[in-house]
Amino acid sequence: MRKYFIRGWIVVLLACIAIIFPASGFCLENEVDLWGSLREGSSFVLLRHALAPGTGDPDHFVLGNCMTQRNLSDAGREQAAAIGDQFRKNRIQQARVFSSQWCRCLETGDLLGLGPVEELSLLNSFFQYYERSGLQTRKLQEWLSRQNFKRPLVLITHQVNITSFTNFYPASGELVFATMLESGEISFLGSIKTD
Repeated sequence: MRKYFIRGWIVVLLACIAIIFPASGFCLENEVDLWGSLREGSSFVLLRHALAPGTGDPDHFVLGNCMTQRNLSDAGREQAAAIGDQFRKNRIQQARVFSSQWCRCLETGDLLGLGPVEELSLLNSFFQYYERSGLQTRKLQEWLSRQNFKRPLVLITHQVNITSFTNFYPASGELVFATMLESGEISFLGSIKTD
């Protein structure tokens, strides 16, 4: 009986690896494991900016002018601060934080309180210019291949960017954990939703 029980769990584990993460061999469903992977330097986080009501950006959008953009709501600001608290509760006091140049992403990064936020144009939204997705995603992958993950790395960006990169559709403020394989490919490990 015990032999069949163990065999059943092995089948479940292999199915998880083969179906959900075919290239990676990882299956981290547990939040503790995800946070641990970030602390250990075996993963990084892609964070969709906190709540900013609406879709896309107005026609008169100007980079660097927040008055022309879709911005965080009060609930979004509270969410971003709470996400920062979540990092600290999981023993991550500081991180290397890079952000899209969109105001809602930069404000999310500031409110995390994990350290200085550096602008990285490779994280900018291509929602209205989807033809850029392939090239921009490859360039971000190349940039990541040159990074050191010993210090936690957080990349604040947009839904379209994260989905193009990981084939995962995150909610606003959702933490998406990923790892870089020896092949240079990016593998999705799991996600943590925030209120």
